[in-house]
Amino acid sequence: MSQSKKVRRLVLLSMFIGIEIVLMITPLGFVPIGPINATTLHIPVIIISILLGTKEGVILGIVFGLSSIFTATFRPTAFSFCFSPFYSIGEVHGNFSSILIAMVPRICIGLGSGYLYKLLRKKLSESPAILISAAAGSLINTILVMSGIWLFFGREYAATAGFAYETFMNVIKATIFTNGIIEAILAAIISAAVIKALKAKGAHI
Repeated sequence: MSQSKKVRRLVLLSMFIGIEIVLMITPLGFVPIGPINATTLHIPVIIISILLGTKEGVILGIVFGLSSIFTATFRPTAFSFCFSPFYSIGEVHGNFSSILIAMVPRICIGLGSGYLYKLLRKKLSESPAILISAAAGSLINTILVMSGIWLFFGREYAATAGFAYETFMNVIKATIFTNGIIEAILAAIISAAVIKALKAKGAHI
């Protein structure tokens, strides 16, 4: 790879790291849709993993994960113990598992979207490959986060939310089919539009 291409890739990655930070510190990171908030923080990870590859997707996924820990620590909600080892509520304390929930799903967004796009491009045209890969990356995040919460903080989360622990799987399903689907659709549409625009300007490497 030529030096100019390396510089272009680094500039593009840096730009998207900046976008991720802006989304974290502004209301742009959450889009109100009816009674729920759909996050947009996973979208830069998806875009960069499709545009540049899984390595860059993982880097941006790490930034997303760190931003989750930061937000949960300094702008906490009742459930921030799931994402920050530095936050506690009552007798419930965040711990190393909080780091896993904050980091692993976000890293898997970059891996999942990037690898799936490469696979789909062998069989599909660019647009459907982007749409499917972006939607899948979004759902990977939702499913892994909720599964991690259930695995590590299931009873504490259920008690805080006010539902029976035995119904947690129903809560996961409901989350996937509400927030998860809406976020996946947003991710697919925005990712396709942004990637198309960037490639038209010669941003792909």
